[in-house]
Amino acid sequence: MVPKILIIDDEKHLCWALEKAMRQEGYQALSATSGKRGLELIKEEVPSLVILDLKMPEMDGLEVLKKAKEMLPRLPVIMLTAHGTIQTAIEAMKIGAADYLTKPFDLEELKIVVKQNLLVNQLVTEVNFLRAELAKKYTNLIGQSRAIQEVKNLIEKVAISNATVLITGESGTGKEVAALTIHQKSLRKDGPFVPVNCAALPEQLLESELFGHEKGAFTGAVARKLGRFELADKGTIFLDEITEMPLSMQVKLLRVLQEKSFERVGGTETLHVDVRVVAATNRDIVKAMEQGRFREDLYYRLNVFQIHMPPLRERKEDIPLLAQHFVEKFRPTYLVNKISPAAMELLVRYHWPGNIRELQNIIERAAIICQGNEILPEHLPKELLAAQKTVVGSVIDFPDQGISLEEVEKELILKALEKTGGNQTRAAQLLGITRSALLYRSQKHGINI
Repeated sequence: MVPKILIIDDEKHLCWALEKAMRQEGYQALSATSGKRGLELIKEEVPSLVILDLKMPEMDGLEVLKKAKEMLPRLPVIMLTAHGTIQTAIEAMKIGAADYLTKPFDLEELKIVVKQNLLVNQLVTEVNFLRAELAKKYTNLIGQSRAIQEVKNLIEKVAISNATVLITGESGTGKEVAALTIHQKSLRKDGPFVPVNCAALPEQLLESELFGHEKGAFTGAVARKLGRFELADKGTIFLDEITEMPLSMQVKLLRVLQEKSFERVGGTETLHVDVRVVAATNRDIVKAMEQGRFREDLYYRLNVFQIHMPPLRERKEDIPLLAQHFVEKFRPTYLVNKISPAAMELLVRYHWPGNIRELQNIIERAAIICQGNEILPEHLPKELLAAQKTVVGSVIDFPDQGISLEEVEKELILKALEKTGGNQTRAAQLLGITRSALLYRSQKHGINI
């Protein structure tokens, strides 16, 4: 989209000259010779940037600026002012002007200022969009089980503080989701959320990644680079797989946690940052300390507030909700919109060594294979079907005196209702029958639901 530049100045020849200059730069351009007309064009045309004269008859630039900002708060406005009104220009900056130039100004300088402000505004728009998308993607701890409710309660309590948080749990249980949820619910939510996978980089690169480096600090350092801690200033840094961090880096991280300061690689300037640290690991961190692979003093610095993410096998009642969530996620791409009761039963019975990440991958795979709107058992991987055969062989333990089919059916219904907390729809899914069939069979066996 070509940026649209609006010039508001009571001097017609200046409007003409600036319009011509902006078009030569590849922008759309339009102008108004009065504040009133300028405000009308802002409302009608929604420009990308405004060049506004400070001194105009009837309605001066300050008044136009105030009204423009009420209409479009993020609209960049560059003020044009005479030498004698610098103080007024500063006042305009306080109101929300992006920049100002004094008349007579250099046209090349104006072009640079326009280009810089358009770029900044574009970056702000992109950052806000990405933050919103990130929030929608991650800050949704799905589930109604007691285990996940406890996690949600802990997050609510710790989020509003600045305490360092250590998140533990198996791979794929949603540790990054929990970390971002903490950020989104904190007073730092408008600041950056910066994730770092400590296991993904060798020691030399990890130091540069965390703390940045100066130009010439090492071979290939052709320019200064800001580290993740600098980028996370006023926000949250998420250190994933923290137990994989080399011991030498653990010492440097400990200093940052203690003093909130560090130096870039190859630099001498001490930098101070205001960053909240959330760390995570899928390892036994106590065992890592005992083996000398993790510093005890760093552990106590990180473990101010610990949250454990439960594995999926310990919150099976959440599987139908999570599975349907992924179906909704993939619906626009693969057109799938539901999971059959029989397929859902297989999902619930499976032990999920890869946890939520594995569930998401299996739902996407099934959506690709099914080529329709419903995922059926045959669309699921063979390990889920194998698990069904194993479970079916051990569901019923026949007593010596025998057992009737009606008693088995009643027992299964009661167990399904108990497992789902009385939720009829989910109990029916576990049993592979419809809700109406569940109601009919429950009534037949005298089960009050």
